Parts: sequence; C-alpha cells; structure tokens
Amino acid sequence: MKELIPLALRALQLLFAIILLGINAYLVSEFFDSPSRINFMLFNSVWTLFPALPYLALGPRFLPLSANNKIIHLAVDALTALFWFAGFIALAVWYDDLFYCPGKICRTIVASCVFGAFEWLLFTATTVLSALDFWRTRGSSSAPKTMPETTTV
Repeated sequence: MKELIPLALRALQLLFAIILLGINAYLVSEFFDSPSRINFMLFNSVWTLFPALPYLALGPRFLPLSANNKIIHLAVDALTALFWFAGFIALAVWYDDLFYCPGKICRTIVASCVFGAFEWLLFTATTVLSALDFWRTRGSSSAPKTMPETTTV
C-alpha cells in the first residue's frame, strides 16, 4: 500500500502531461506567433514526459544507487512543481487580460490552465512525499549495514 500511492500519483501525472501536451500543441498551432506562456506550458509537458517522470518513476528501480539520490528526486519533483505553478498562473493571467478570444481557443486555454493546476497539485503532493521520505531517512544510508567482525581470544 505504501508504494501504491506514489505510483498512482505518477500515473496521473503521466496522463495529465499527455493531455496537456496535446492541448498546448494545439494552442501553439492555432497562433501565428504563439505567446510565450503557451510555449512554456508546452515545455512543461515535454519536461514532464521526458526527463522528469522517467527519472522519478523508473530511477529507483533501474538506476544504480549513485544516480538514485533522494536529494535529486526531491529537487526534480520541486522544480517540476514550480514549473507547472508558474506556467498555469502565467497562462491564467494572460487569458484574463485578453480583449478578444474566439470560443474554441478560449475554452482550450481554460482547459490548459485547469489541467496545469491539477498537474501542479499532483507534483506538489509527490514533492511532499519525497520530502517526508528524505527527512525520515536522512541519517541512514541505503546500503545494507554489516556488523563489525569480532574476534574471540
């Protein structure tokens, strides 16, 4: 059960990142000169799908111990949460300042903001879980402990 919650959160992160990749790629294709906020949301999707999630989900199982550092996991989780927070807030502020927005584009921008907010919440949750795991095990190493050899006289 302990491993099921982070795995379910990672699966939802993957699903939302794929959805957001499609939404934001569509938005980029609809604008002649796409705004930087939409481009950043597209970057967030690509960042999440390629370097972040494979490292966070598959790293503990397949990478050697030297590349599987809990501080790096915490940093990647926190950085990705920060990216999603900045992206959906910037897009929401930009959307609020628009004077004219055709119907389908407006609904797509709102969908990108909402899914981005959910992605941020998911990464915030996994960041908290990573931080708790880091603080709980910070004094111990992952290597098995051996008992010192004793000699008898």
